[in-house]
Amino acid sequence: MKIIILSLMFTTSVFAINFDKQLNAINKEIVNIKTDELVDILNKNPNAILIDVRTEQEIDFVGTIAKGQNINIVRGWLEFRVDNFAKNAEIITYCGTNLRSTLAAKTLINMGFTNVKNYSDGFFEWQKRGLPTKTADNYNESFLYNEITKVADGVYSAIGATQPSTYKNSGHNNNLSFIIGEKSVLVFNAGGSYLLAKSLHNEIKKITNKPIKFVVIENAQGHAFLGLSYWKNQGVEIIAHKLADDEIKKHGADILERATQRLGDKARWSSVVRPDITFEHELELDLGNLKIKLTHLGASHSPDDIQLWIPSKKLLISGDTAFNERLLPVFEHTNIGEWIKTWDKIEALAPQIIIPGHGKPTDLKTITKFTKGYLQFMQTQIIKILDDDGSLNDAYKIDQSQFRDFGTYRELHLRNAARIFQQLEFEY
Repeated sequence: MKIIILSLMFTTSVFAINFDKQLNAINKEIVNIKTDELVDILNKNPNAILIDVRTEQEIDFVGTIAKGQNINIVRGWLEFRVDNFAKNAEIITYCGTNLRSTLAAKTLINMGFTNVKNYSDGFFEWQKRGLPTKTADNYNESFLYNEITKVADGVYSAIGATQPSTYKNSGHNNNLSFIIGEKSVLVFNAGGSYLLAKSLHNEIKKITNKPIKFVVIENAQGHAFLGLSYWKNQGVEIIAHKLADDEIKKHGADILERATQRLGDKARWSSVVRPDITFEHELELDLGNLKIKLTHLGASHSPDDIQLWIPSKKLLISGDTAFNERLLPVFEHTNIGEWIKTWDKIEALAPQIIIPGHGKPTDLKTITKFTKGYLQFMQTQIIKILDDDGSLNDAYKIDQSQFRDFGTYRELHLRNAARIFQQLEFEY
């Protein structure tokens, strides 16, 4: 038995020595860069490709680099997932501690890529430096993506992921807010499922034992209303814009089916529930000592988007009229010209604090950059293309790289360009 153990120890030791030799040899053949160099590349080259070669499970547990150029291709799949990359593209590989990324860089060079680098410090050094990272779930104790954040006295929000709705983030990719008055509580957005709504309620109970009187949904998107089945069971009054009610009536079943396919068992007990109260322009509510105004300032990313305004606090819960930290979506029914006009009405309110539909609470200047700024930039670029008799293909080539670090950039920027082009082409 001792001979076998000693033999295994010797074999393992020899393997480790040989592997170290192999790594040392490879490191002499590739370009290794440090953290400051990687930051410089990512800031200067929006077309750089940063490849995290770790497994999806590792990334879910510890996170990944939150930069727009970052993608995940597991090292074992590298040869099969890089066919569409230009051979001269600037590519940087990395992992946690500079083992697999070294081998990945060598693999890419062997495949004929001519501008490959390896980030030798690795993810954990990036994380240690306090540089931007993102994870699949920031609050493992709950279906909520994040813990509750206190925004102002009596105003709280659970900030959702800036990525699309997934099983991993439990469909919590928008902001779920609540306001505590003297006598009761109002919740803004029901959540994207019965279980997510229940998780939100559990967190609210940790802060107050006052009853929840109202649930307001910002629009008829699934992450706003599919949790209504839970709140209905609690006897809460549900409020929405009339257009949102119409949309739920027409398409609610289809929205629920898509969410169920995406969320699987996490969509359990979710069902389509319509609002008890609808309005068109304004609706005032009273939580005791706190006056609240629900408003429909105009069309924005959807025709049914509403906002919640607390005049005494100069605080606006904007719903999906405003976006922070992630790229806004342009739908087939989105009218960006009307959205910009609606934004003018938000500026007239002069809110000091804004809880957007997506992203952290912020101020008017910041949220204007992420919303109106993007809309005006795209509108200007598309109009220029149309004036020059350009085509849809030219719209796809618009340089949107200044927005590359926004969440959902990869998923949305080309689709946005196409939809804005088609809308403005029709109007011209």
